[in-house]
Parts: sequence; structure tokens; C-alpha cells
Amino acid sequence: MKYFEIHDPYYALIKASDKQEVLKMYVEFVADGDDKLEDGIEEVDRDYALLKFSRAKGEDGKLSDISDVLKEFKEDETFPLLIDGTLV
Repeated sequence: MKYFEIHDPYYALIKASDKQEVLKMYVEFVADGDDKLEDGIEEVDRDYALLKFSRAKGEDGKLSDISDVLKEFKEDETFPLLIDGTLV
């Protein structure tokens, strides 16, 4: 799996195999897409994605347990790891 970030119009960190999967997940879970979104998708390093994911607070305002973070991060599925907090 690869890790991708989108900053505009809403932030997302998405785990996927390619940019097409990222675009699909972004449109489904974050915001309606347009043709310009693909230009804003940036692949990021695995360690960067893991660190960012591990430091994000949940809806309850608390950090997740590290074992839960690692379990979710290691799953071999395409899904958003983080989305803009204003959308939750």
C-alpha cells in the first residue's frame, strides 16, 4: 500500500494502491471530486503517514491506543486514515 495526502479543498490522508483509488475514497468519504483533485494528490512516505495517523485525536479528543493505531495502519485495505476535522 501507498499513502497519499490531499490538502485542498479538505485535508485527507488516505491509504491506497494508486491515485485512482485515492480519488474514489476522497469523493466517497471527504468531498465531491472534480478534475483538478488528482493534481492535488501527493504521495507521502510510510513513516510520515504512520506518525501523522498515530498523533491524530479521535472524536472524543483522545489519542488512540498504539496497538489500535498499528492494527489499523497495517490492514491491507484502501481507506481514509485521516480526514478534515470540520467534516466529522
